[in-house]
Amino acid sequence: MLTCTSIGITKKNLNNYEVEYLCDYRIEKGVEKFLVKWKGWPESSNSWEPTRNLKCPTLLKQFYSDLYKYFYALKPNKKGVIKNNIKSLDPSLSDYIVKKAKQRIVLRRWEEELNRKKSHSGMLFVENVVDLEGPPIDFYYINDYKASPGVNTLGEAIVGCECSDCFKGKCCPTEAGVLFAYNEHKQIKIPPGRPIYECNSRCKCGPDCPNRVVQKGPPYSLCIFRTDNGRGWGVRTLQKIKKNSFVMEYVGEVITSEEAERRGQQYDSRGITYLFDLDYEADEFTVDAARYGNVSHFVNHSCDPNLQVFNVFIDNLDVRLPRIALFSTRSIKAGEELTFDYQMKGSGDLSTDSIDMSPAKKRVRIACRCGAATCRGFLN
Repeated sequence: MLTCTSIGITKKNLNNYEVEYLCDYRIEKGVEKFLVKWKGWPESSNSWEPTRNLKCPTLLKQFYSDLYKYFYALKPNKKGVIKNNIKSLDPSLSDYIVKKAKQRIVLRRWEEELNRKKSHSGMLFVENVVDLEGPPIDFYYINDYKASPGVNTLGEAIVGCECSDCFKGKCCPTEAGVLFAYNEHKQIKIPPGRPIYECNSRCKCGPDCPNRVVQKGPPYSLCIFRTDNGRGWGVRTLQKIKKNSFVMEYVGEVITSEEAERRGQQYDSRGITYLFDLDYEADEFTVDAARYGNVSHFVNHSCDPNLQVFNVFIDNLDVRLPRIALFSTRSIKAGEELTFDYQMKGSGDLSTDSIDMSPAKKRVRIACRCGAATCRGFLN
């Protein structure tokens, strides 16, 4: 939480007190004053303090940024004359500034919660400079599949490889009859549609094995941000990502296809798509990331995405329950939004049988706002 101190305040016995946020502004007898919300004190203890008492450049900068943004939205041609002309704030403006300050606090707390719960090395950040939306309600961060009643996702490998060098030995992919998925830089080298078989808990190789990539979790620091074109939350990378690199898994609650059909009807009415069919060889289960999920819950669709879906098997070799990994399709710059095609299957094909697209789930067509030159117009 961004805070600062204030000094020389008579009502606080000349001690230092922490400022939680600034609520209002006025000029009184030629002196600039701010209404201060004190950390740990009720709002009834808010007090007007002259600028000279405030040692909080960051909070002051945020206050003016919010003020200018609100004012420009009403009078976009008045740049450069705001501060000198304002003697006091309209109640609607001060109310907006307080809401933005409170929003920053709850988003920062949510950010801290996400970083406590995540199990991967990269950090997660949260940013909303677009509107007053706070953290999503009824969303729970998880790192692995959450099995619904009657579904078992905790398969255990029976055997593992005995390789000293998994590039040269008879490793897990060979035993499964598939190609080794990675090169020496742990970048994927197989085409979309081919499965990934990583080394498992029974294997003799160590944690630095080149065939242990997805199981180590996302390595990048990412930012969950509010989009400015009506697509809700999105995810951008804060680090450069090389082509063919593992970025994240798509996780959520694993449910039966029958339950997915029921939930799909509810999601249709709300215009959301979080259902991802696990149809590598069968179509018995679906991943629902609506309530339980990781950062992939916030990744938006694009008809020209920079992430590709792959099916992954590690300890659970049940072909009905592959893990879903997202790899970069090209080099991605720091600050660029991450996207994948909601109609992309682990088989590499575009189909109406992947995310929220089976006949039982596509009763309502959802408009696509990806903005790509190749945009198909709809998510389904």
